[in-house]
Amino acid sequence: LIARLLEDYGYPEVTLENHEEIVGRPGVTVLFFAGNPKRYRETTDVAVVLPELAAATGGVLQPAVVTTEAEIPLQKVYGFRAWPSLVFTRPEGYLGRISRMKNWSEYMEQLDDILRAVPRPPPGFDRPTPPPRGEQGVQTEVR
Repeated sequence: LIARLLEDYGYPEVTLENHEEIVGRPGVTVLFFAGNPKRYRETTDVAVVLPELAAATGGVLQPAVVTTEAEIPLQKVYGFRAWPSLVFTRPEGYLGRISRMKNWSEYMEQLDDILRAVPRPPPGFDRPTPPPRGEQGVQTEVR
């Protein structure tokens, strides 16, 4: 079904090399992070729903499929944990994401919120590493 998105619908493949170009296109780009369909069984369901979401928005959404090689590096940029995920962007920035399979009304409600969102930097996985014990503000008591 993922190949069908590329072949029948003509959705572009997103690689690390063309990612900036794809998300920089005018309008709203939706990046489909499929993951491994054998591991994430909802992937095929989301692959069926994606063209329907694009049609329901009257062509506002411009879907693209993230390649396997680019999924993990770009997952770190967009900061989601659940697979499959749809990540929504405008040239000005990140709008939001919908992860896993939803019922149609949930998709429409979340999509409405996402399309009204103010673009911002993607959340990423920005976790500071805690300093070693006894350094940089961590107090240890010496007796």
